[in-house]
Amino acid sequence: MKKYKVEIEPEALADIQEITDWHNEQHAGLGGRFQKTAIKHINSLNKDPQIYAIRYKEIRCMIIKKFPYMVHFYINDEKNRVEVLAVISTDRNPKIWIEKTKNQDSPIA
Repeated sequence: MKKYKVEIEPEALADIQEITDWHNEQHAGLGGRFQKTAIKHINSLNKDPQIYAIRYKEIRCMIIKKFPYMVHFYINDEKNRVEVLAVISTDRNPKIWIEKTKNQDSPIA
């Protein structure tokens, strides 16, 4: 089985930190649980990212279990990489990632 290198773009890291901070404000320790869960899910993309359907253009989404967020990512087969572009609440329009990734060096942004 092919393994991929997982890269989390700076904007996605900022999303994770912002969500972590928000959850910590709601309940002490909840942000840490979110962050641990999110990173575990994201790291699992190195094995078989194609199991997640393409939602729009080349973007695939993975739900973070127990939290209402989706990881938006792109598989770059040329570079053997999974590029995590954003982590967005499932309550928001998923196309918001276009705004978030507009300035990134991505073939689909």
